[in-house]
Amino acid sequence: MMYTIFRATERGGANHGWLKTHHSYSFGSYYDENRIHFGALRVVNDDTITAGMGFGKHPHDNMEIITLPLKGAIRHEDSMGNGSLINVGDIQVMSAGTGIFHSEMNGLSDETTSFFQIWIIPNERDVTPRYQQESLTALAKENALFQVLSPHVDDEGVWIHQNAWMFLGNYTEETTETYKLKMQGQGVFLMVVEGDLVFEGERLSSRDVVEIKDTSALTFTASSLSKVLLIEVPLLV
Repeated sequence: MMYTIFRATERGGANHGWLKTHHSYSFGSYYDENRIHFGALRVVNDDTITAGMGFGKHPHDNMEIITLPLKGAIRHEDSMGNGSLINVGDIQVMSAGTGIFHSEMNGLSDETTSFFQIWIIPNERDVTPRYQQESLTALAKENALFQVLSPHVDDEGVWIHQNAWMFLGNYTEETTETYKLKMQGQGVFLMVVEGDLVFEGERLSSRDVVEIKDTSALTFTASSLSKVLLIEVPLLV
């Protein structure tokens, strides 16, 4: 097994007043030649938007774009005719494919909204754009990882055009988890969303990340009142 730990304080980011953002990988004005992507995982942005503000209409193509609200709600509109409110407990994905326009605004008039936006490079280009939004209520578990994304249309959670899987973990008590990778030769991005965990004797705190490769399984121990995000992705794209 090989792994690299990146602390929350090592992330890029900016404070635009209406938007406070942190980037795990190079994005916008933040560029680090050593932090361009982790295999097919291209973007993990940690955004907070003030009330009434957001990202106006802008284009994307050939990218799988996943939104996970952490607080508040996101108001989404796109050129495919979709308009929706993405709440905490939901997951949304767009396959941008041949090209789409969309906007993402704070869906609340009096509170800030926080969310992760995650981009994964697809394994098929120029697909027909698509939109999917699902509630995770029926999938959520306590003290165990639960799947929220996969490559399979009929699997749990949403699906994308890539051999990638995403899991969340909500821990109310100290829990040791072993995750077995779905495909040989892939890598795992593991982030502490809240609280802390121990991996290979190293303690990781809120928004710290470990990138793991050259293994078929990994084990970590999450402390009580912790949340984690785990993404398995191809390392060659």
